[in-house]
Amino acid sequence: MKINRQDVEKVALLSRLDMTPEEIDTYAGQLNAILEYADVLNKLDTQGVEPTAHVLPLKNVMRPDEMRPSLPQELALSNAPEAEDGYFKVPKVMEG
Repeated sequence: MKINRQDVEKVALLSRLDMTPEEIDTYAGQLNAILEYADVLNKLDTQGVEPTAHVLPLKNVMRPDEMRPSLPQELALSNAPEAEDGYFKVPKVMEG
């Protein structure tokens, strides 16, 4: 399939893009280069190649959920703008 100037103009019109004649020619050439490369890829022998969604295998990278010591409360609150009764004090965000 070859993209011509009229195809790019139609897509530009539908997308409401204002393009100069030079831009239309540039995009037509770039789109044709992409389609030519897709044709090259379509010629590859993929028999026996299992389809994949990702290039690399996915694996869970989370650590096991186990108890560990946490920050002391005073240290956790040390950079808070305001603290009250051992908690972060924040402005009220809901009206009652």
